[in-house]
Amino acid sequence: MTGPRSWPRRVRDRLGDRGLAIALLLVFVAAAFTPLVAFPAVRCEVFGKGCPRAVHTLQAVPAASAPAAPLTPVEAATRGAYVALGDSYSSGLGAETTAADHNPLNRCHRTSNAYYHQVAREFRFAGGTAFWACSGATTADVLNGKSGEPAQLGRVGAGTSLVTISIGGNDVGFSRVLAGCVVKLPWSRRCQEQGGGIAARMAELRRTLPALLDKITDRAPRARVVVMGYPRLFSEVDNASGDNIDVADQRWLNARARDLNELIRQTVREADERLAAARAPGSVEFVDAYSAFAGHEAGSLDPYVNGLAVNLAGLSAEPRSFHPTAKGHRALAELFIEQIRKGPGRPLNQFR
Repeated sequence: MTGPRSWPRRVRDRLGDRGLAIALLLVFVAAAFTPLVAFPAVRCEVFGKGCPRAVHTLQAVPAASAPAAPLTPVEAATRGAYVALGDSYSSGLGAETTAADHNPLNRCHRTSNAYYHQVAREFRFAGGTAFWACSGATTADVLNGKSGEPAQLGRVGAGTSLVTISIGGNDVGFSRVLAGCVVKLPWSRRCQEQGGGIAARMAELRRTLPALLDKITDRAPRARVVVMGYPRLFSEVDNASGDNIDVADQRWLNARARDLNELIRQTVREADERLAAARAPGSVEFVDAYSAFAGHEAGSLDPYVNGLAVNLAGLSAEPRSFHPTAKGHRALAELFIEQIRKGPGRPLNQFR
C-alpha cells in the first residue's frame, strides 16, 4: 500500500511532465510578485515608484532664554529706599523758612528746604524715603551717631537703593577755619596760617572716608551711593570781600575747598573701582558741586550761601553762617537729580 502522493507527482500524473514544469513556473512567478503587490514598501524599494512623499517637519528648537536686561540708572536708584545721610550741607542748616525749621529740639537742623526733599519728590522710590543727615556730622558720627541719635550708617540696609551724602567738611574743621579767617586783625595772615592743621586733618580723612564708604556699600550692597563735594563759597572779587575776609583769603579758602573736593573725588572713584572689579551690583558716585554757586557766592547780589551771621547776644557766629540758602539747596538738588539720571558712567550689575 502506498502513502499519499506529493502535489508535484499528482500534477505530473494529471498534466504530464510539461504541465508540471508550467505549474512550477507559475508558482515561482507568484512568489516573486506577491510581495510587490502586497507590500508597498517592497515595491517602492525595487521600482522606486509608489513611494509616499517624505514630509520633512521642522522640529521647534526651544529658544535659549534671553539674558535679563540691565536696569537703567534711575531704575536701579528707585527700586528700593532712598536714604539721605551726611552733615549740615545735607541736613539743610542755613535754609530755614518755617517754624519747624527753627525748632530748638531739632538738634540735627534738618530743614524743609534741604535738597533731600526735592530729590524725594522727583522720583518714585519703591521703598520710600528717609532723611537722617545731621548738622556737624563727621565720618565718625555717621558710624557712631550724634546729637542723641543712632548711627546714620544703621539707617541703610539691603533694601536701600539710593544713598546721598555730603561728608568730610567737619573732619577737616572748615567751620573752625572760617572762624579763624573772620576773627582776625585786618591784613593779618592768621587765616592762611591754618594750612598745616588742614593738611593733617585731610590726611586723616584720606584714611577714614574710604572706610566709611566701604561700610555703607557693605550694608547696602545694591545701593547707588552718591557723594557730594562742597561748593566754592567766595567769588574772589573786591565787592564780595565782606566779613573781614579779603580777596586773598577768599582765594585761599576756595583753594582749600578744591583740595577737599579732589580728595573726596579720588576716594569715591577708588571705592567704585573696587565694586566694579568685584562685579558688585552697587556703585559709588561723585557729584561735583564746586561751581554750583557760581555768580551766587557769599556777598553777591543773589547769594546761594549765607554770609557771616552774628549772634549779638553771645557775640558768636550763628551756625547758618556760610551754609547754603534755600536757593542753594535747589541748585544742589538739581546736581543730584542729574547724577541719578545719568548714572556712574559704567554698566551697573543689576538686572530686571
